[in-house]
Amino acid sequence: MALVVIAGGGIGGLATALAVTARGHRAAVLERADRFAEIGAGIQIAPNGLHALDALGVGDAVRATAVNMSELRFMDGVTGRHVTSLPLTARYRQRFGNPYVVAHRAELHAALLRACLASDAVSLHSGHAVARYEQDATTATAVLTDGTRISGDVLIAADGIHSAVRRQLVGDGDPRVSGITVYRAVIPMERVPQRLRFERSVVWWTGPGCHFVHYPIAGGRHLNLAASHDDGTTEPVSGVPASRRTVRRTFTPLGGIARQLLELGDEWKTWTLVDRDPTDRWTDGRVALLGDAAHAMLHYAAQGACQALEDAVVLGELLGGADAGALPARLAAYADARRERTARIQLTARESIRLWHPAGPAAEQRNALLSAMDADELHDHVAWMHGHRTPLAAARGVHATTGALT
Repeated sequence: MALVVIAGGGIGGLATALAVTARGHRAAVLERADRFAEIGAGIQIAPNGLHALDALGVGDAVRATAVNMSELRFMDGVTGRHVTSLPLTARYRQRFGNPYVVAHRAELHAALLRACLASDAVSLHSGHAVARYEQDATTATAVLTDGTRISGDVLIAADGIHSAVRRQLVGDGDPRVSGITVYRAVIPMERVPQRLRFERSVVWWTGPGCHFVHYPIAGGRHLNLAASHDDGTTEPVSGVPASRRTVRRTFTPLGGIARQLLELGDEWKTWTLVDRDPTDRWTDGRVALLGDAAHAMLHYAAQGACQALEDAVVLGELLGGADAGALPARLAAYADARRERTARIQLTARESIRLWHPAGPAAEQRNALLSAMDADELHDHVAWMHGHRTPLAAARGVHATTGALT
């Protein structure tokens, strides 16, 4: 039985704790903040994310507060035209084995946290900011900002896009600034007129250099609003308040229903979207990256949390019952299993801007292409992401008893 030290108590870190303790290990989760909590608003969870949550034992808890979606609805925000919808009902659910749901990030995090609190094998430590790591032949050590040292058999870095462990392990500096600013707000559904609710839809309104997404969260009690503007910004900002006037002026190209929904928003806040380039280097001996620390991506593929959950499940499967000497090889196998898939999604999320933000003839061409696709073709397009299920460790060529790579 190994002690797995985990830097970061967000979705990826808590999921990792559940995954490794389910295989007989112990986990110590080190969270920078003074309490375990999740910031942010809405989150979309595709079937692959729900498969991972089921493997972690919290799928039903998440479904209890999530909202099942019936479609991903694509609208031209300038003309108001309904371009196409990707159906998420019976045929989609049968093909991919789960629904497509939306939830509040805090609810997802809370489900994982409750499961960790209920486990005697998980210890949670708030106010523990990891600054760097050290290791020798048998241990990996997290060195905190106050100099405290916490050692285990391995160290998993789930400390986010600004990961201190990644900075040391990969050495690629700060995240990449995308040049896009996102404006976010959450409003009570009771303030939304019935005709504007789209209660079972994730709706995209596209425009020149911008787009606007909305969907219900918190069991349908609130509407999550997220509007993106390709403004070329070079300075990262996080959670900065923005006025309603600024939002109205920024998204002038959007009209009709999209404009009416934007007008309902208040207490807007802005973030500069950042991500990272894919990296081949995920591990260093007994240290490995996970989640945003490994593959931070723009949210346009709605896969960031899903990929962190997949990471955790695969890591748990591959660590299995490995003895201490086999752990570095197991971490390398985990990286090999996850690197290509996550890199593809990172790049897909970047490329999606070409779908959301064109203008004029390019937008008309996009609309014609999408509207010509039937439901099966649309499902085929997302199958490689939404239909993925994490494989068993045996399928990765790892001996289940000795932990040796075969």
